[in-house]
Amino acid sequence: MSDAVTICECFARDGLQHEPEPVPTATKIALLNSFARTGFRRIEATSYSHPARVPGFSDASEVLAGIDRHPGVAFKATCPNPRAVERALADLEAGHGAEELSLLVSATEAHTERNLRTTRAGQWERVTEMVKLADGRFRLVGVVSVAFGCPFEGKVDPGRVAEDVARFTDLGASLVTLGDTTGVATPGSVRALYARLSRENPGLPLVAHLHNTRGTGIANAVAALEAGCRHFDSAMGGVGGHPAKIGYGAGLTGNVCTEDLASLFAAMGVDTGLDLDHLAAASAACEEALGRPLHSMVARAGFASV
Repeated sequence: MSDAVTICECFARDGLQHEPEPVPTATKIALLNSFARTGFRRIEATSYSHPARVPGFSDASEVLAGIDRHPGVAFKATCPNPRAVERALADLEAGHGAEELSLLVSATEAHTERNLRTTRAGQWERVTEMVKLADGRFRLVGVVSVAFGCPFEGKVDPGRVAEDVARFTDLGASLVTLGDTTGVATPGSVRALYARLSRENPGLPLVAHLHNTRGTGIANAVAALEAGCRHFDSAMGGVGGHPAKIGYGAGLTGNVCTEDLASLFAAMGVDTGLDLDHLAAASAACEEALGRPLHSMVARAGFASV
């Protein structure tokens, strides 16, 4: 197993969705360009959410049109419904489309109803339609939310998650992400699920999308690494995780801090492909953009020198 990982930087989408005030378009573009200079090969740029429901991403097309493109760097947009894919296709036709699209399902009925306003069966119908609309023109990333536990239904059957992963694979997803949406996973549950899914889906890149709600995000990332996972989502400063007006979750709902994850991996001898000096500069720029110190320990203490 190669000691190299790919970290997808999610600040500009999953991070900013938690902010009550929209960040200016020009600021988003500058931050996304700084992420590309840092060495991220996958970057979550925006969401095609309904502008009236999530006004912070009403500038999705402008953001994608304004960022610098680099060979080998894929920008990703989240698509919650078929209309979102139609918007993604329009931007692609205009010459500034995303390279990747995230397609979402939730592992429980209650979370699906609250988060996606439909049933699981209804969302899978939407996802199937979205795949047909995309017509092979994007790399598709399947996302299974609440894969380790649901705020409404509690424990989630790993078998149901395995079924969702297999369904995404059958639909042609290139990667499948498991989301620890409310930060209830433990190293043991993470290690067991990633090991199982790797056995059942040989060759499928699985992505660890971990939240640090209970302070276990980094430990869970190491457990996923040990189970063979080589793709990780994280956000500068550990921001985001849920929309600002979400009706569940408490405390620090945000993602694993990119700075802390990259620092630990570097200290472990795991290659992230990231320039740590550029990473530190990008981290500072994210704090400046939001006007406050964020949650990264490394941003305060510096990268490990051992």
